Amino acid sequence: MRELEKIYQTLYAHYGDLQWWPADTPFEVIVGAVLTQNTVWTNVEKALEQFEGNLSPERILDMPVEDLQEIIRPTGYFRQKAQYLRAVTEWFMSYGGDVDLIKSRPLPEIRSELLRVRGVGNETADSILLYAFDLPSFVVDAYTMRFFGRYPIEAGKTYMEVKSFCEAGLPRDATLYNHFHALIVQNGKEHCKKKMDCAGCPLEQLCEKVVAE
Repeated sequence: MRELEKIYQTLYAHYGDLQWWPADTPFEVIVGAVLTQNTVWTNVEKALEQFEGNLSPERILDMPVEDLQEIIRPTGYFRQKAQYLRAVTEWFMSYGGDVDLIKSRPLPEIRSELLRVRGVGNETADSILLYAFDLPSFVVDAYTMRFFGRYPIEAGKTYMEVKSFCEAGLPRDATLYNHFHALIVQNGKEHCKKKMDCAGCPLEQLCEKVVAE
């Protein structure tokens, strides 16, 4: 069994299915992926609540930018994020908001398009691809970089190196990528924190085994 699959199965056996990224619609995921930049999810939830159940591409594009800024203020950098939200919403609506139409195109092309949208970097693009469109594009965040920076496996040092390593070492499956990323995040919150707390970590023995080898 490949090393990444062993890590995944060990984490999954310990934490189970974490049902990652709570959202009602693909567009809500897109909005959340932008708003979560440089903040915690609880602040994103505060902003989403202020849409009062009326979160749509049309509303984002039609409302005065000052009103949009006020709604998303809890997430910080609200002036920039308002512009980013409008830009990614315009991209989404260039497909008529049709998720199936977007998914019918080659994944690398969609990713390249997203990266040309103002305010969309690698992590945001991959989050949209994976969580909004259910496409197999592995997400690398701060938890992922920290984990692979510590675990004795040569995953690389840059975003794209770690992403490529994970995609090469796992079956190409969006559900698997979704679960694995969520498991890494959960483990990062409980054990692989900025200050490591290895006691009770489900990977403790596996990690020691790899070190010994």
